[in-house]
Amino acid sequence: MTKRIAIIQGHPDPQGRHFGHALAEAYATSATSVGHTVNVIEAARLDFPLLRSKEEFEKGTPPASIRQAQDAIQQAEHLVFFYPLWMGSMPAILKAFLEQVFRPEFTTDSAETGNSGKQRLKGKSARIVVTMGMPAFFYRWYFQAHSLKSFERNILSFCGIGPIKESLIGQVESSDARRQKWLAKMRAFGQKGK
Repeated sequence: MTKRIAIIQGHPDPQGRHFGHALAEAYATSATSVGHTVNVIEAARLDFPLLRSKEEFEKGTPPASIRQAQDAIQQAEHLVFFYPLWMGSMPAILKAFLEQVFRPEFTTDSAETGNSGKQRLKGKSARIVVTMGMPAFFYRWYFQAHSLKSFERNILSFCGIGPIKESLIGQVESSDARRQKWLAKMRAFGQKGK
């Protein structure tokens, strides 16, 4: 059974030369090879302003690039987020993108529709792929994956997205054999649409 998949590339470098880009490409290529429909959204290549007030967040009009991203996410059955761990969290460009995309009118019905609080993204699944320099077990054990848990709980689950799977890839500057292993895993996930 094929799926509609949206890949959200959260690396702040638009040049696309990092391991996180290679992982996303491996996933996308494998997914399309078996018939899944894949839409790639690269946050670093989009033009959008930072949100600076509650009023902008709740009542502002999203720019065209964000509306296109919202359409791709709305149409997708499965979302895959790729980003590097920077200063213990996601890069600022990805956070700014998420603030623009996951506005209240996109994620939940308003009181005007008579379904106040209804989660509009319910039924979608997600995978979060985080690369980091430290060993992944250390991030999970010592830092308790706090930023990852916040992303899952306060953004994705809040909107109804689930189940949410994680792939934490530590020591990204290590051996090529280790990198090849992770690229193979991404290809396998892509084929299955997981």
